[in-house]
Amino acid sequence: MTEKRCLTGNGMRIIAWEYVTGGGGARSDNGAMAAEGAMMVEALMRDLGDIAEVEAVLARELAPALADCDAFWPIAPETDGALEEATRLARAADRIVLNSAADAVAIASSKRATARRLADCGIPVVATRPLGERPPSSNGWVVKPDKGTGAADARIVTRPDELEHHAAALRDPVVQPYVPGTPLSLSVIAQDGNAWLLSCNLQRVDHVGDGFAYRGSVVGGAEHRRDVLLPIAKAVAAALPGLWGHVGIDLIDGPSGPEVLEINPRITTSYVGLRDSLGVNPAGLVTALLKAPLAALRRPLQPRPVAVEVASP
Repeated sequence: MTEKRCLTGNGMRIIAWEYVTGGGGARSDNGAMAAEGAMMVEALMRDLGDIAEVEAVLARELAPALADCDAFWPIAPETDGALEEATRLARAADRIVLNSAADAVAIASSKRATARRLADCGIPVVATRPLGERPPSSNGWVVKPDKGTGAADARIVTRPDELEHHAAALRDPVVQPYVPGTPLSLSVIAQDGNAWLLSCNLQRVDHVGDGFAYRGSVVGGAEHRRDVLLPIAKAVAAALPGLWGHVGIDLIDGPSGPEVLEINPRITTSYVGLRDSLGVNPAGLVTALLKAPLAALRRPLQPRPVAVEVASP
């Protein structure tokens, strides 16, 4: 069921709430997550501050934020259900949520549920299975938590007997075949099953030992693949019609073409370079969805490459 969102009056007080820098997520990679969170906060507050009818305030605590706003824009990972919980609490407080519906967040937060939904809809997606049902692979496997954000907890495994060892430290681990290829992401505006693909991004992901390290992205750096990526963006939005506002889609462009790795139902680190790449305020596009259908907003864009650097942990 689509959540109703509307804007009344001439102004709106928007609370942007950032989970990690507010003390959430006591994890080993919390420093890296906090750095990316701070970058996203800075970019979002800049963009909201340039919208004339918006008063934007940054909050670090959830309850006070919900008590004093017209609209709520969460910046939170899917880890431990943080984004889903914040979304449900905001809807229960009858606030406009400038993000995806809670049910869509719940599916996108689970790599296994995401893969199942996309596969059922005929969308190319990397197979994702429980630990005891590893998919076939000639290149090894990747073990990661079913609900997690970032690359820090993912491990490459070359032998089946190593799976249990690496999975032992993870909550609800899943296994994917290791797919060699180019990491990409899509920055998308979604509404009611429709998608506007803003930019096709090249991700910088290094292999470090048996794991991965995310170094940033080149927003607009994969526009040469737009023709094959656009149908995927549209299909993902149709498969999860509760996606709304800014959505990130991570893919691997491998030997068989692009395959979806995960859906991020929120702004992502690539958002930091999106305005410079597009020459358009992306937060303004999201708030405009409160007054107009996506089809009325969509127009040709010419993304230019903009690098977003993430400091090494």
